[in-house]
Amino acid sequence: MTVYALNRLFTGLLTLVVASVVVFAVLEVVPGDPARLMLGMDATPEALQALRTELGLDQPVVLRYLDWIGGLLSLDLGRSYTYSVPVIDLVVERGVVSLPLALLSLALSVAIAIPVGLFAARRRGRAADALTMGAAQIGVAVPNFWFALMLVYVFAVGLRLLPSGGFPGWEGGPWPAFKALILPAVALALPQAAILARVTRSALIEVLGEDYIRTARAKGLPAGMVMRRHALRNAVIPVLTIVGLQFSFLLAGTIIIENVFYLPGLGRLVFQAITQRDLIVVQGVVMLLVAAVILVNLLVDLSYGLVDPRLRVR
Repeated sequence: MTVYALNRLFTGLLTLVVASVVVFAVLEVVPGDPARLMLGMDATPEALQALRTELGLDQPVVLRYLDWIGGLLSLDLGRSYTYSVPVIDLVVERGVVSLPLALLSLALSVAIAIPVGLFAARRRGRAADALTMGAAQIGVAVPNFWFALMLVYVFAVGLRLLPSGGFPGWEGGPWPAFKALILPAVALALPQAAILARVTRSALIEVLGEDYIRTARAKGLPAGMVMRRHALRNAVIPVLTIVGLQFSFLLAGTIIIENVFYLPGLGRLVFQAITQRDLIVVQGVVMLLVAAVILVNLLVDLSYGLVDPRLRVR
């Protein structure tokens, strides 16, 4: 297991280094002067030169990259030109919204998808299977912002049970903040649950044809126990893969939902930084999100070794 973990850790670190080069290079090859992009066409030459010096644009590109990497290692992502605060402060401020939202959405997705996938797999080829997978296909096809609008119309406007948008902050108490995240989490979770349910069903159907499943049934074990203890456990690897990908998407790709519900999260921060041409914020936040995605994938890879001991020797 130690060799397996070290191999995955080395791969993750190598991927992180390559990703840092790509993120840095993408902004380096953006047409035009980065200082002028940030300050606009009306900026004075003095202001442009001062910003170039502040950003280190007058230094060789290799030195700029090494300085940037050194800042990342010490969590110094630079200072936002728009907000005049350190970028890491913006990340922490917005992360306390995006991270709970992603975790809540992922928990709802798994809680919905696993039982639905089990239900459909046990009834393969029947009407219940067709109806369930048909509903899942609709969930995959319909965009999450449509779900968001319908949820707002029903639960916020119609029933007045939940807020339609905004975030009161955790300092006002956990319950008001949690209520503000329920509708966005459901809107994000429904399409993801549809995808995960289809993957779960497919993985279970493949496993149900194995010899050890027939042996378990021949021993007289209840069908539910066979599904939960034998089939689901051996079908969990593709499910874990999708769960890891979904968490990465939910953490970094919630721009639309955060704008629909006016949530001050990381996705909205990146969107605002792009529109405001705050390249320092874009570069720092994108790199942190990339690191988070790589970390999640590393944890998923390590979980493979825990679930299936055969993979530990690879």
